[in-house]
Amino acid sequence: MTDAFVSAKAVFRDGGLVIDEPAAMRNKPLANRFYFYLMMPAIIVLACITLYPFFWLIFMSLHKVDMGAAGDTWNNFKNWTRLGSDRKFVQGWWLLLKYSSLCMLFEVSLGIMLALILNRSKWEKLLVTVFLMPMMMAPVIAGLVWYYLFNSTFGWYHWLMQSLGILGDKSILGDKATAMWGIVIVDVWQWTPLIILIVLAGLKRVPRDQLEANMVDGAGEIRNFFSITLPNLYPFLLIAVLLRFMDNFRFIDAILVLTGGGPANSTKILPTYLFDVSFTFFKLGRGAAIALTLLVVTIILGMILVKLFENPSTTKSSEA
Repeated sequence: MTDAFVSAKAVFRDGGLVIDEPAAMRNKPLANRFYFYLMMPAIIVLACITLYPFFWLIFMSLHKVDMGAAGDTWNNFKNWTRLGSDRKFVQGWWLLLKYSSLCMLFEVSLGIMLALILNRSKWEKLLVTVFLMPMMMAPVIAGLVWYYLFNSTFGWYHWLMQSLGILGDKSILGDKATAMWGIVIVDVWQWTPLIILIVLAGLKRVPRDQLEANMVDGAGEIRNFFSITLPNLYPFLLIAVLLRFMDNFRFIDAILVLTGGGPANSTKILPTYLFDVSFTFFKLGRGAAIALTLLVVTIILGMILVKLFENPSTTKSSEA
């Protein structure tokens, strides 16, 4: 006797005894194509706003597309072959890696440290709200605020650094030796709160029983952090690092307001150079080639970061 027959119910219908079908047989599961049809409008919209511009970018990178040109002049991969000899392109990559590395180093370090201090503290909610305020500010507005703070005539931070003997007579943003540090400070100030928020969420998920068991075995706070807390934070750190890594590779709002790539191209990271090529000189073909290289390298570095921040416990369990 089948399970379906056992779960069926005998009912009287139309003057006779009828075996009623079970609920599982009456409510049959929907086909997969039904869910595909539901997602179809969103898929079409995403395809229009992502796939079409992507293939159009590839087309432009293979053609001479200038202001007023038709955009269909084949240039024999000239946009690509000249990248290797473009000094500003190579320098832009170096400055971008330097800028992104400094931002990630300070933001992750400060974010973890401040999250540990705020976790389960008496004023946690209030302080988190205060720390999140810079992140709520538009990057252009943040750049303007710090531009006036760094101003060599009336900037308060400029006066403070000169009074402490940290800075000489030159402006923070006007000197090649300090301009990069100036834009890094702005990025760290605005986006460290994002790291704090993500790490705080991870700290709430750390198993208390593991921490207490480790402390019973004689482990201190530092050993507890590296053996229990940090491994549990790996997935959250991966999210934080990937978000900031991608933002550093594409957001140039504050840099354009603060320095515009100067002085003497000392802060002209690759996205800033891409902006100049595409929207200042309107060399859209060259700009498309630079943008594609930036996209490919971003994807590759993102995959490397995912591998580096992979949870060791997950890796060991999968190998077992």
